[in-house]
This record gives sequence, structure tokens and C-alpha cells, in this order.
Amino acid sequence: MKSQAHVGRGCSRVGCRSIATMTLTYIYAESTAVVGPLATFSEPHAYDLCAVHGERLKVPHGWNVIKQELTGNEPGPSDDDLMAIADAVREVAQRSDEEAQTPSHETVQTAIGRRGHLRAVPS
Repeated sequence: MKSQAHVGRGCSRVGCRSIATMTLTYIYAESTAVVGPLATFSEPHAYDLCAVHGERLKVPHGWNVIKQELTGNEPGPSDDDLMAIADAVREVAQRSDEEAQTPSHETVQTAIGRRGHLRAVPS
């Protein structure tokens, strides 16, 4: 007998074996729960919920719930959205290049010894 393989992430509720269709995130500072489409990646501070548990969601008294209704026909980002993201990334990269070209007060040894997230390797 073959076991059924689940496609996608499962519901975060204990004992539930359904496939998650939405993601719940709490904004504690604003006493708000946000339920929206399933996040692209599993986040440690978010909960993936199946349709049943998403509909049954209860929050503490006085909290707000923001729900984006899921129709299954949600469009992806538009070309304008993608261009805006690309422009923002270019702007940040350009600022980083300008900052790198300005002389800093670090000595050569401390600059070489620092390890950043990315670094250039000479050819």
C-alpha cells in the first residue's frame, strides 16, 4: 500500500493533516491578526492554515482581524510593480557604490579584515 504524498505545506494546527492555503501573521504591537494568501516561504513567526482553520480563526477580545479573501484568481505582480522593485534595488546598489568610493577613516588592515555579506575576489 502506497502512502499519499502531500504537495505543499501542511496546516500549522496540531493534528490537522490538510494542505495550507493561507498564512496567518500576528502584529502584536497593533493587536492585529493578518490572514492572507499562502506565503512563498515558511516563516518562523507565521502560521500556515488550511481553509477550515482559516475560517474558524478566533482572536483575543479587542484584537482586529484583517483578511484578504482568497478567490484563487489573485493576479501576480504587474509589470509596473516589478519595474518599481528593480528601480529600488538599482537605487540602493548605486548608493552603496557611491559610499564605497568615498574615503573612509579605516586603515587598510581593518578594511581587509572585515568580512561582509558579499565580497569581491580578485581574478
